[in-house]
Amino acid sequence: MSHSAAIHDRKQALREYALARRRSARRAAGPGAGVRAANHYLAAVATPAGAVISGYWAIRDEIDAMPLLARLVGAGFVCCLPSVVGKGEALQFRVWTPGAALSRGPFRIPEPAEDAAPAQPTHLLVPLLAYDRDGYRLGYGGGYYDRSLRAMRQTRPIVTVGLAYTEQLMQGLPREEHDEPLDWIVTERGAMPIAPRAA
Repeated sequence: MSHSAAIHDRKQALREYALARRRSARRAAGPGAGVRAANHYLAAVATPAGAVISGYWAIRDEIDAMPLLARLVGAGFVCCLPSVVGKGEALQFRVWTPGAALSRGPFRIPEPAEDAAPAQPTHLLVPLLAYDRDGYRLGYGGGYYDRSLRAMRQTRPIVTVGLAYTEQLMQGLPREEHDEPLDWIVTERGAMPIAPRAA
């Protein structure tokens, strides 16, 4: 088995454990975890005038990004949500406002309607199954965020923020060459900047 295949298999084995651990973390954090995470984001992460922030519609036991998005929209920022175009494709982003009509994407996740205005985020809120202190995340395995981040980082600076429960922290997640690290981890207990990586 190649090294890459071994890492892929290790990630796959971790996902079931990470799902159960996130479920437990959500119960332990209790209601209002998304509100507390929003407070920590707004206190720590620089969001300059003109920033465009992409969030996500929480599924399963993901921490809720909507309290933060609603406050950002209320402060005058443009916010957006991702849309899945197709397998192997980068995500597209469309403007979102509270109460806006949503449609169901390929994975039955709500996303902006096709006639919503396109957006180019400067800040990306990213859901995850697990994270480590180097800013790497374990996702569901589709590669949508990694693919999208790599494409965006080739054209412009972008601030990436993993939203999570504190208890989703794991030590030394397995990494593949295509994995894109995050700049921040924000949880219901605080905000952790990731140390800059050598070029």
